[in-house]
Amino acid sequence: MSVIEEASATLAEVNLDDTPKPLTENLESDPSSSLKDIVVTIGATVPTGFELTAADEVKEKLGSQSRISKDRGKIYFEISVEKLSQVHRLRSVDNLFVVVQEFTDYEFKETKEDTLKDLEDLAKKLPWIDPLKVWKLNTNLKKRKTKHKKQNQQSSASKEKLNDDGGKDRANQKDADKELLDHAQTTPGLKSAEQNAEETQEMILADDQSDGKDEFLNITGNENQAGDCKKGEAEDQVLKFRVTCNRAGDKHSFTSNDAARDFGGAVQDYFQWKADMTNFDVEVLLNIHNNEVVVGIALTEESLHRRNITHFGPTTLRSTLAYGMLRLCDPQPTDIIIDPMSGTGAIPIEGATEWPSCYHIAGDNNPQAVKRAANNICSLLKKNQNKESGTSWGIPIDTIQWDICNLPLRTSSVDVIVTDMPFGKRIGSKKKNWDLYPACLMEMSRICRPGTGRAVLLTQDRKCFAKALSKMGHLWQKGHTVWVNVGGLHAAVYLLKRTLERAGEKRSYW
Repeated sequence: MSVIEEASATLAEVNLDDTPKPLTENLESDPSSSLKDIVVTIGATVPTGFELTAADEVKEKLGSQSRISKDRGKIYFEISVEKLSQVHRLRSVDNLFVVVQEFTDYEFKETKEDTLKDLEDLAKKLPWIDPLKVWKLNTNLKKRKTKHKKQNQQSSASKEKLNDDGGKDRANQKDADKELLDHAQTTPGLKSAEQNAEETQEMILADDQSDGKDEFLNITGNENQAGDCKKGEAEDQVLKFRVTCNRAGDKHSFTSNDAARDFGGAVQDYFQWKADMTNFDVEVLLNIHNNEVVVGIALTEESLHRRNITHFGPTTLRSTLAYGMLRLCDPQPTDIIIDPMSGTGAIPIEGATEWPSCYHIAGDNNPQAVKRAANNICSLLKKNQNKESGTSWGIPIDTIQWDICNLPLRTSSVDVIVTDMPFGKRIGSKKKNWDLYPACLMEMSRICRPGTGRAVLLTQDRKCFAKALSKMGHLWQKGHTVWVNVGGLHAAVYLLKRTLERAGEKRSYW
């Protein structure tokens, strides 16, 4: 059997049965080969600057060593296919893809035509078989989770009386949709993610056929149609795909759109797939960073950072970035952790989810922000209750409206402070930061435990922060700094440790 025939046979074996099965059963049900014995390389995009933090989490939770890419914001690690579902539970990664093949020193031809011709030829030489098997398993896991959620939804609905106008039905469906998006760790999909590259272009092909919609629904396990399908029809189904090229570097003779178009055309000819930019089954990734080329297949439908927040504000922090900041301060059981400028509560909610043995407080001076944080906590509680199909016991978090410069907390009562400080752009102004930053640091030093307390602070106004911190050297000792990219802004995360000296009276430092 040729490579293309074996790859096509792998895709034709997509199980259309709706009955959820254990992961081990799914692995063992494939007679062609044992998926349990397959070891694949997983690529993950992470918040730029937190590559080492993500690598530590992978080592801790999966036992795998990670390799940090030259292209910032990406790590690679090897796993056995049995651990695929665990990969989706990582808290520090935004998007996941299975690597088809990577080239650390790819030799591009001098002319544009020759280079694109090489990319076309490359599509026919790649080892697609194992990555496509992983994609298949990933799709089955998604189908299985969707079935489980629908059963929970029906069970919950049976305990309530519906309104005549069906209002509760629509509300339950909306909550279920949000839950499905939030649980991306067990609901992997196929769309690509936001990449930190200079250019991100998508292949645009003219083949826009609407008759592929039923095929997409069948393959991804749509309950209403999959039950009526026969397994033999799988062989007649044609998958839909798109190619996304993420390119960074200034020595290329081609654009991202050129590479995606020509490489995608070769993939289409090779597999006889249909091109569809919206309702696609498979997303092929072509990541090019200088002379590094990585071909992969996307495993996530959207970024995993969309897991906790349902009510957004103007500066809502990504959950993955919030996790990285929390991990820097190494929370210990019974620690009291506060975010004095919490906004919509991204940091405390992430902390309460991952470190439930600590107590978290989300505070802000804006009543609208406090309301959004409370709504986000309620959404998380509802999600946990649906997941457990029973009563939720709550999470260790509270919200409060307060003044950051006069916190209603006892002196030396807080173990950890983690917050996203105003950049002076969407919130506040850089002029106000010159008064706000030193006042914040002074009040934080008062409530933080001397000797053991620590703070992790994110800001883009680095000049103002450095000036304020230089006047507080007797109260805060600066540890290491992590340089991050926040929405295209070059920001810094500072790890501070509280000294043994007591905080004095408030005074002006300028």
